[in-house]
Amino acid sequence: MQLEPKVNILLVDDKLENLLALEAILERLGEKLVRATSGEEALRCLLHQDFAVILLDVQMPGMDGFETATLIRSRGRSRQTPIIFLTAFSTSDQMQFKGYALGAVDYLLKPIDSDILTSKVTVFVELFKKTLAIQRQAAQLAAVNAELKQSEERFRSLSTCSPIGIFETDTEGYCRYTNPCYQAICGLSATESLTRKWLESVHPEDQEQAIASWSAYLNEGREYSEDFRFQTPDGNIRWVEVRTSRMLSGQGDLLGYVGTLEDITERKQAEEVRAQVIREQTARQEAEAANRMKDEFLAVLSHELRTPLTSMLGWSKILRSKKLDETATNRALEAIERNATTQVQLIEDILDVSRIIRGQLRLNLSAVNLVSIMEAALEAVRPLADTKGIQLNTILDSTLGTVCGDPARLQQIVWNLLTNAIKFTPQGGRVEVRIESLKQETEQTQAIFPNSETKLSSTAGTLDLATSYYAQIQVIDTGIGIGSDFLPKVFERFRQADSTTTRSHNGLGLGLAIVRHLVELHGGTIVAESPGEGQGATFTVKLPLMPDEKGNRNCAAAEAENSAVASDTSTPLTGLKMLVVDDEADTRNFLAFMFEEYGAIVTAVASVDAALAVLEQSQPDVLISDIGMSEQDGYTLIRKLRSLEPEKGGCIPAIALTAYSREEDRRQILSSGFQQHLSKPVDPHKLITAVTNILELPSVVPVR
Repeated sequence: MQLEPKVNILLVDDKLENLLALEAILERLGEKLVRATSGEEALRCLLHQDFAVILLDVQMPGMDGFETATLIRSRGRSRQTPIIFLTAFSTSDQMQFKGYALGAVDYLLKPIDSDILTSKVTVFVELFKKTLAIQRQAAQLAAVNAELKQSEERFRSLSTCSPIGIFETDTEGYCRYTNPCYQAICGLSATESLTRKWLESVHPEDQEQAIASWSAYLNEGREYSEDFRFQTPDGNIRWVEVRTSRMLSGQGDLLGYVGTLEDITERKQAEEVRAQVIREQTARQEAEAANRMKDEFLAVLSHELRTPLTSMLGWSKILRSKKLDETATNRALEAIERNATTQVQLIEDILDVSRIIRGQLRLNLSAVNLVSIMEAALEAVRPLADTKGIQLNTILDSTLGTVCGDPARLQQIVWNLLTNAIKFTPQGGRVEVRIESLKQETEQTQAIFPNSETKLSSTAGTLDLATSYYAQIQVIDTGIGIGSDFLPKVFERFRQADSTTTRSHNGLGLGLAIVRHLVELHGGTIVAESPGEGQGATFTVKLPLMPDEKGNRNCAAAEAENSAVASDTSTPLTGLKMLVVDDEADTRNFLAFMFEEYGAIVTAVASVDAALAVLEQSQPDVLISDIGMSEQDGYTLIRKLRSLEPEKGGCIPAIALTAYSREEDRRQILSSGFQQHLSKPVDPHKLITAVTNILELPSVVPVR
């Protein structure tokens, strides 16, 4: 609270001891006491200061008290200042009358009674303070009145010149005020507008809708905003946006409504064009956001792929150029192997995402003990945790039942969550793992794979288990946590909370997206929780448990079905003549070597022209061609091949290899004349299977 400023009290006496005595009496008032030892000095003090009261000695050398009072009263600033005369030499009535005639408010004789003096001075001090307060209030009131007048003038000006209609209604909806624009929109005069409701100007065809929406507004009390057609008395029709809100008193009582009318005819006419522009802008913004995300991902991908390559290539050159001792050699080979493993994991993540996008991620199903999976994963990540001094705590329910799933993929889920927790937990932190059985919260019967895109048999795909319990896996860390703005995006592909060049954690931002998809393929759910940055995170996975032996049999059937599909992967190609066309030398040499290992006779060429030249000399049993080649692509080759007569090779079976893996690419490839299509990177066993399928050769166990 701001302290009240002190007021000034002027003490005038030619004797210092008298001034000190007055100060001693009045200092308890807590005000500002100003000394003056002469009339001249007192007048100088009055030039620049205002005083609540003046204590003036009568008998002073030079200019006495009466003369000083006369000059004080002659000045406008001090004309009304109270003066109390002090004297010790005269008590005559004549002297007192003279003092009062000069404007004194009191006349005290020395020696002065301190209580009387204090009480009299206090009266004038309080009077001065109240006068100042009244002056301040008067000034404030004048300022408020001036502002109010200015505000009223401004309102009238704004209302009159406003391009939007403004109206005020009573509680019944009748207008109490309208501005010129309102009158123009409704086609009414000022007088006419005050005798009608705004609803009466709505077009007859929109009246029912307007009345219904207005009634709903009156009941709900929300802000009102609707578009209607208005019709003027002379028949003009225009689109109008009506907006209103309630006017309430200080006690909350409804006084009426205030609203606006805006002519939006042109806006309505241009609405479709504007909507199209908005759609285009939205599409462009989404494309720009996607491009930014892609660029960020590519930058991260480049960094993550080049980092291990630096170590691998560096050590490889050292091994080729220098003879190292056994310790250094082992160190080099370990670094190469470790970084190669890192790159394999990166590539596997990218391939998994590619399979997820294409809906080709498959599960090899069997009954799985999650505790065993978790224990194996913990052993795998324990060295990583020990390196950072991270404590691994486990609470594993050994009585937990089994789930029907893919052991390798479940291991991938658990391993990804554990490595993620360790990676984002600082030195000396803690990671806790819990596995327990909980009762299902819903009573609805749920299939094992309700969200699965896995291509299984009808038996496996329609398992109808009345699962009453589920397995809950929780990985809880004390790491850097997840910000509230990033938490909803944590399972999205290509998303990372920090994708800058200074980021402190590596990775592509794919692991959690893959985990979520794998969990959903198993009919489960995954949730991420974090109180905020620096406060750790919790990932909770829920998977349905197998309730009985029936479920176990169904899972085994699905596993057998899936395994049967996977086993039909190869056949001996002894003596088979194959033509391989690819402009990339390493890929071409690899394919030739692989087919020769299976016993085939391979001719490998780098271009369409070279392939056609081979076909003029001999006809292979099957053609393997890349699609995306320089100069002439695989489409050109198959088109020229299919234009030949059958005896010249026009009907040779053909398989396309391509890095273009979209559905439209597959359709274009098959419609152009190829019998099969495989996406790069090509799985050798799948390629052998494709060859055996189009040639209808018997399948055997593939050569390893």
